[in-house]
Amino acid sequence: MILETLTSPIILFFVLGMFAGFARSDLSIPEAMAKAMAIYLMVAIGLKGGVAIAEAGITTELLLAGAAGIGLSFLVPYPAYFLLSRFGGLKRVDAAATAAHYGSVSLVTYITAIEMFDAAGMPAAGFMVAVLALMEGPAIISGLSLAAKDSDSTKGELLHEVLLNSSVVLLIGSMLIGYIAGPEGFAPIAPTFAVGYKGILALFLLDMGLIASRRLRETRAITWRLATLGIAMPVVNGVIGVTLGTLLGLDVGTAAVLGVLAASASYIAVPAAMRLALPQADPGIYLSMSLGITFPFNVVVNIAFLSWLAGVLA
Repeated sequence: MILETLTSPIILFFVLGMFAGFARSDLSIPEAMAKAMAIYLMVAIGLKGGVAIAEAGITTELLLAGAAGIGLSFLVPYPAYFLLSRFGGLKRVDAAATAAHYGSVSLVTYITAIEMFDAAGMPAAGFMVAVLALMEGPAIISGLSLAAKDSDSTKGELLHEVLLNSSVVLLIGSMLIGYIAGPEGFAPIAPTFAVGYKGILALFLLDMGLIASRRLRETRAITWRLATLGIAMPVVNGVIGVTLGTLLGLDVGTAAVLGVLAASASYIAVPAAMRLALPQADPGIYLSMSLGITFPFNVVVNIAFLSWLAGVLA
């Protein structure tokens, strides 16, 4: 599957973006277009997830996966903080902010995994988009608890940022719309959110490759120790997620996606919350690690590895 991943047009567009960024090409995606593509992808995945839940109903698997996702999001930042501060050498506020990123999730990593698993004939349950949404916020709370003395935001401001940031609103709102509409209500707009979906994802990953490479090229804060953790933590977290999903009785594709969610690191919702709550934390560290190291590693290698592991454990 790693070979199939590396030769997928979607991933090749990401590689093209990485190459262009490292080569200092003037290639760029207009910011307005990038935002529009992000909105489209969040709405599309939310709608399809809501329709899938409407078809299957509220199942035991959904409740178990949701509880597992929330638990992982809450707990992952604590060992991550220990490693980042002891092995990585980060001061408390930077370690806490970065640890929060690794407890939360990456929407684009999730979407890429869904496409890869569908192509490999191991589709995940549609309700995993609900698990994705549930895993956005708990890690922020854990990260701030680790840096409690350094937080500059009020509880109300933080709660507003966690619950009403754009990605959460779009995902949950679109999922509810898809759930209410059901398959029949979704049918008239399905061509808009199905036919062009992979093409938009390919262009979005091109932009992500440009951003990731330029972030790595410009930063001076990432040491070899932090780079090592940026690869090791998603592997360990992913293995825990896949193992937990398998023990809960989830099918192979769904268990693999739970592992991918546990392995991913946020670079949208959590950075926004950290800018509000911990402005003294260095974005050059947490964004370079999550977007410049962990995201490319997950997309190119770790998604395929976790899918293989899920098959072996099953």
